[in-house]
Amino acid sequence: MDAINKKSREELVAAIVRTLALFVVLVFAGPALAQTYPAKPVRIIVPFAAGGPTDVIARIVAARLTESLKQQVYVENLPGAGGNTGTATAAKAPADGHTLLVVSTGFMVNPSLYAKVPYDPVKDFQPLTLVAESPNVLFAHPSVAAGTVKELIDLVKANPGKFSYAQPSTGSTPHLSAELLKLTFGLDMVMVPFTSAALAVNATLAGHTPIGFTALPPAIANIREGKLRGLAVLAARRPAALPNVPTMTEAGVREQDAYTVTGLVMPAGAPKDIVARLNREVAVIGKLPDVRSRLEALGFIPVLNTPEEFGARIKVEMAKWGKVVRDAGLRIE
Repeated sequence: MDAINKKSREELVAAIVRTLALFVVLVFAGPALAQTYPAKPVRIIVPFAAGGPTDVIARIVAARLTESLKQQVYVENLPGAGGNTGTATAAKAPADGHTLLVVSTGFMVNPSLYAKVPYDPVKDFQPLTLVAESPNVLFAHPSVAAGTVKELIDLVKANPGKFSYAQPSTGSTPHLSAELLKLTFGLDMVMVPFTSAALAVNATLAGHTPIGFTALPPAIANIREGKLRGLAVLAARRPAALPNVPTMTEAGVREQDAYTVTGLVMPAGAPKDIVARLNREVAVIGKLPDVRSRLEALGFIPVLNTPEEFGARIKVEMAKWGKVVRDAGLRIE
């Protein structure tokens, strides 16, 4: 009997030792993983074609992260379906910190706009940081007989169905900004969709579409040069890059602020230590004087918030633009 009890005690002690060993492994696994990260090149997926605002920010971040992480960080453009193609690819990637996704506001809008979306912005992704935001801008061809937003509203009201506006992508915040203005004032304007902001700007430059809505960066040079008439930036304050164009509120039109946001997310389940490290690294990058000045010159406002703050912003944008999509009766099958 004593031999049996002794054996049982030894087995119990062995079980306790194994449990403690497992506990130690679990406790230190996260920090160890973070210390060895990144173990291979890091991919930043851009769900749009190269050259746009989202791509520009991705490449700025990738170049600096390559230096700070001591590992190659590269951009992969996967355009298609309004950003859904690249986003779905990122959602299915391993949650090990080696795949990041640059998102714009379409990331939050598409679930309301499309009949079927292959991802859930909240459940499938871990927010990292809102890198920067760019206010949308309302502009017109110089031939349009309106020097202010109120004059434009009056002009369109007096000529229902006779004015068209250019927008860079169906479901983008510039498009929804126009729809919000239409809903607010009962305007009858013809929407002309394009596949890029550059094409929307060019159409307005040529006078084919007398009015245009885009994010600020694609239009800023032509507004500065007087080739387009900047009527208002849809922001709380005037951006440093365009100080002579009033905000919508200054123009006498309230509750029309709209930004094209650009942030970083990761597949859900990414280790917390890696999330924290990448958040710190990107924050440092965004505060570098040359990076900040470059972003501001392009019309971006650096933000660089916490994962929790960006997660909250994602939910706010989803609710705001989801309502506009429903009220305007927009839908993509």
